[in-house]
Amino acid sequence: MSQWHTIEPQRAPSAATGIGGSVFAILAGLYIGLSLLKFGNPAILDHLIPVPGSALEVVFQSWPLRWSHIMLAGLVMVGLLTARWTLPRPRWLAFLPLVWLAWQWIAATQTIDPRLTRVTLIHFHAVLAGFYLGLFALAPVRRIGLFWGGVAFGFALMVWTGFEQRLGGLEATRQFVYSQPGWENLPAEHLKRLGSDRIFATLLYPNTLAGVLILLLPPLLVVTWRRATWLSPAARGVIAGLFAVCGLACLYWSGSKAGWLIALVMLVVVLLRAPFEKRWRAAIIIGLVSLGVAVFFVRFSGYFQKGATSVSARAEYWRAAWKTFADRPVFGSGPGTFAVAYRQIKPPEAEMARLTHNDYLEQASDSGFVGLATYGTFVIGLALLLYRRCGADRMRFAVWLGVFGWVLQSGVEFGLYIPALGGTAFWLLGWLWGASEEGN
Repeated sequence: MSQWHTIEPQRAPSAATGIGGSVFAILAGLYIGLSLLKFGNPAILDHLIPVPGSALEVVFQSWPLRWSHIMLAGLVMVGLLTARWTLPRPRWLAFLPLVWLAWQWIAATQTIDPRLTRVTLIHFHAVLAGFYLGLFALAPVRRIGLFWGGVAFGFALMVWTGFEQRLGGLEATRQFVYSQPGWENLPAEHLKRLGSDRIFATLLYPNTLAGVLILLLPPLLVVTWRRATWLSPAARGVIAGLFAVCGLACLYWSGSKAGWLIALVMLVVVLLRAPFEKRWRAAIIIGLVSLGVAVFFVRFSGYFQKGATSVSARAEYWRAAWKTFADRPVFGSGPGTFAVAYRQIKPPEAEMARLTHNDYLEQASDSGFVGLATYGTFVIGLALLLYRRCGADRMRFAVWLGVFGWVLQSGVEFGLYIPALGGTAFWLLGWLWGASEEGN
């Protein structure tokens, strides 16, 4: 029998499996879907997001992060009423995020920029609130498709925005900005993004879009296949295939080099679990990886001819983060303060950066060894643990696959600090841990 069959675990009745749980799942899905559309900027840049002044701005502009926190507070209240307080094994791992958060507060006492640290700490609280809501309130919900409906709606609008940018929206925006007086005085990073043809949809920049696609496309493909049960298998295959093509097209148009390579690694993981004979599996993997790498070098040949500037820039950020860690190994420079420390030590010709472009090094730089050890052990350790617990359930494996991709991308990006990406990943981590425990 194929290892891809679906196992439906028997669960004891609880509040989370009734009407209350269904309501929570719907609200949580809508919250995640809305985050993809409105909260795609780093928390430390929230002060640059104006409050929308009209209905049109509410629809088309990003929202200040405090709006997200208000909605999350409402979810916490609903979740407290529907949660099932069962700790999965190993139980000590459930407390490690709290140890990490407590250390962030301790490191904050030595911060070099209290404003940045305050904003970052609020964001970290929201991220962990999502994790524990996913673990205790969302995981016991039987009708989990109610959650994915809201996520899929937001994801589809995000992808549609990416297509709109690719098909002329970026050029129209560029021409509009260039027609305004004083456009030359805009921030350098804004002008750089504006002058590129890489799409970013509703997120901060193209690599953030790639991170969201990596995280959510695998589970949403499974949801698309599973939920359209009124259609024939052929029709469901067409719909799921169209969904995949649109998502992969946006990944391609984002121009994310790391995103492309991570997608290849994820494909290899899928093929390793596929029900093929060993010799055929090896041949398929070698062929697809060879094709993917070849297309990668053709696609980005111009980038490498120009000297792979983003790679050298990241190397400079990482060197600076390591130096800050070496100088402040206990407390770091304070949560969210990499930019301040980097500005003091960066070479004059180096490009400025707000974040390290590596979530793990950012922890070392911002909060010292304890911050790095607790965060890295929790995220990487839980991802490895959950791989073994995915079992034969396609939904759980698809969620794990997306989380695995996010864990890899965190080594070259700052997804933790973006609510739409880091917050969503922690929601899914919590759900996956709780759901895999109940399924064992």
